Amino acid sequence: MVSSLLEIDLDKIKYNTAQVKKICGRQGIKVLGVTKGFSAIPQIVAAMVAGGVDGLADARMENIIKLRNYGFDQEMTLLRIPKLSNVADVVHYTNVSVNSEITVIKALSQAAGKLHSPHQIVLMIDVGDLREGVMAENVLATAKQISRLPGVRLIGLGTNMGCFGGVLPSINNLGLLVELGTCIEKQLGLQIEIISGGATSTLSLVETGIVPAGVNQLRIGEGILLGTDSTNNRKIPWLCDDAFLLRAEVIEFKAKPSVPIGDIGRDAFGNIPQFADEGLRKRAILALGKQDVNIEGITPIDENLKILGASSDHLIVDATDSAANIHVGDAICFRLNYSGILSASQSRYIGKKFYGGNYG
Repeated sequence: MVSSLLEIDLDKIKYNTAQVKKICGRQGIKVLGVTKGFSAIPQIVAAMVAGGVDGLADARMENIIKLRNYGFDQEMTLLRIPKLSNVADVVHYTNVSVNSEITVIKALSQAAGKLHSPHQIVLMIDVGDLREGVMAENVLATAKQISRLPGVRLIGLGTNMGCFGGVLPSINNLGLLVELGTCIEKQLGLQIEIISGGATSTLSLVETGIVPAGVNQLRIGEGILLGTDSTNNRKIPWLCDDAFLLRAEVIEFKAKPSVPIGDIGRDAFGNIPQFADEGLRKRAILALGKQDVNIEGITPIDENLKILGASSDHLIVDATDSAANIHVGDAICFRLNYSGILSASQSRYIGKKFYGGNYG
């Protein structure tokens, strides 16, 4: 029995997928549906597939293996640089992996030979965000090394932006990616089939039609799931932003002082809390805590409710300004951002309820 529930509208996931696919398709850009943000829950993946994604992508081999076991046979891309310790699984379960370390690519080559299963490589290029990727001046030499390895084939270049350094995609940094692909083709005679120009943050360039010619793939998770683009701090106006809702049950509702009584020490997480004296306030305690979800990733739908804080198992909400007639046993509803979905989807304490079509 669970007292918190993540509600998922699969029709809205399908709709968002189809919209992203349509706007990208107008510019010759294929869409990989990124499944890592919701722990690759099969029902949601099926809605993405129904919406027309060109392939699936995840950063976790555990998720990819799960999807294969559920029968998903779409082209699968591993989005996190493979670990040396699991190259055999990468070759066996995925079609493509993103890479930046020649040592790992050599190991993939050896695994591909042993398994008699060729593997495709997208070489990640660091264009400024300073997460993974080969620096531009080393791309040609790295591509040359890959071209000599049996069992693996360099099919594309990719880049990541916004996830670490907050760097936004632009005509300049995506143009550099295209130029490097052209350079490899001319100097090494290789065919670069894919220029993977980032993720949801690149959609703003797609909308305005200024993505450099040659970028032909995006890896979309947040936009499909949430209809938002956190890197650019915006709601995407042509997408649904309410496919996910979280409900949590009220287990106490009382008027209490706004400042704790007694000497203040550290809370259960080592922090010293700060309180403003606002007199007596109506407070709802919910059966939801930090063990269930990232509290910073949820926002009450009722804008007059205010999250005061949380412990492992309890969420404290100020309900004084709300017009709602709240009682013990009622449910309070929250929207989630990407970190909220990421945590709620993998929490065994939060139930999952699906609405809409059956896309399995």
